[in-house]
Amino acid sequence: MANRIKKPSLFGIKHSNRDFEQKDTWGKNQFNSSFPVALASYMGYKSIDNVYLTLDKKQQVKCNKISTQKLFGIAPDSDNLFYSFESVYAPYERFVIGELPRIDLVTQKHNNGVALKGMEIKLTALPDNSTCDLSDNRFGAEIVTRPPTIIYLACSIAFLYQKSHLPLRQYFDAKFDKLRDWANPEIILPHIEAMISSLDRILIDNNSRQEPIIMQPVWKTKGKSSRLSENCLDIFVWSNFAFVELIVRELRNQQVSKITRQARTLVWLFKMLYDFSKTGQFYPKQIIDDYSYNTLNDKAFAVSGIVTHSFMQSPELAKPRIKSSEIKNIILGGGIKGLRNEYVNKNDFFSEIMHNDLQ
Repeated sequence: MANRIKKPSLFGIKHSNRDFEQKDTWGKNQFNSSFPVALASYMGYKSIDNVYLTLDKKQQVKCNKISTQKLFGIAPDSDNLFYSFESVYAPYERFVIGELPRIDLVTQKHNNGVALKGMEIKLTALPDNSTCDLSDNRFGAEIVTRPPTIIYLACSIAFLYQKSHLPLRQYFDAKFDKLRDWANPEIILPHIEAMISSLDRILIDNNSRQEPIIMQPVWKTKGKSSRLSENCLDIFVWSNFAFVELIVRELRNQQVSKITRQARTLVWLFKMLYDFSKTGQFYPKQIIDDYSYNTLNDKAFAVSGIVTHSFMQSPELAKPRIKSSEIKNIILGGGIKGLRNEYVNKNDFFSEIMHNDLQ
């Protein structure tokens, strides 16, 4: 198939708001999201389902499977599929006061622009610095989360109550109505456990309604080396509920003594849903700006591969299913030349693609 493609392109991306004949499209900021979409489409073509991390009613994250068709909301080979990168997911706009930030990918129907799915994309290295000295079966990938991800996480839960926000009120203790200074750590810290409890009950009662929100492709190298493993690519997908558990797991059942980035992320998510339960909307920018707790808002939080391994542990993590030799089936029409111009001599996934003789 690759030999028949004459112009730079990526597998399966026929209609999108990116032109792969343009140099900028092969820059890291754009390629970080467009390549994973092509990988997912390629896996769908090969009838390989993505690993789907979901939360069960016992608050345990389980590895299941989700097809690319279900992930995108439409068959990946459909001529009616449009990929809108770095766009606003319109169905969530009514839940926020102010502007809803852009998300990495919105899939749409090409014929009428109707939004199907919205998700963040996080292309991650396996192993990360915290696990590169361990054996293959203990490798993990770091996840860095941006504030817009938390906004979309809140919106995805609010969407469950789109007909009426009032039923959500039952999950919030009346004591939160009496809090007057949410920006004061000394006032907020004693309520962290109650916030987790509220979120737990929401997720348990809506367990059958969780949705994919984060697509996390992994690219595996040979330990500390930057060389790609033979089995190097796979995709993990986090449901919105599983990702909440990633946020709260380290805060659960312990005395939280300070507002860490992860605790702050919990407060943001809780406050967004708490405000939504009262009025049917929340003001994300104000919540993030006002409750910074003297920490920069450039990212929400990050977790190391040691942490994510316990969530993602699976045969696919130990041995990704797509081989390095298959990358030439995903990057088509001389697209590798665009990467060479951008990433020559750089120690990352993109330079490694070029070193693997894929032309």
